[in-house]
Amino acid sequence: MKSARLVRAAVAAVLAVALLAACSSDDGNDGVPRGWIRDKYTESGADWVVAGKSPTQVADAIHGHRQALDRASGESMHFLRYGDDMVTVSPYRSGSRIEIEDYRNGYHRHSRHLTYWPDPDSDSFRGGGPGEGK
Repeated sequence: MKSARLVRAAVAAVLAVALLAACSSDDGNDGVPRGWIRDKYTESGADWVVAGKSPTQVADAIHGHRQALDRASGESMHFLRYGDDMVTVSPYRSGSRIEIEDYRNGYHRHSRHLTYWPDPDSDSFRGGGPGEGK
């Protein structure tokens, strides 16, 4: 009797861990492809750098790997929106720098280039994350 409970508890724990890992994955079908960016580009602190590739080329590669909900550009920078997150690709030395940040922060930093993107402070903003469309 005790061993059956122990087996059920162990199975429940394994399923819970698997479910939590799937829900918290940064490489979900609609989120920023963080794992792919980590594997493909050189980490530099909190950002990634890409030698010898323009921001357009890097943004195209990221968008080609996982299509963003929206794209914008301005002042040689490219912006990709993924629900509650945003990727900014900007010129850096002879290549590019990739920054990933919360959509709200990125929107406020670069709002002059994101004129048709939804304002995260508006009542109608849904963000595209869990609970989207509620």
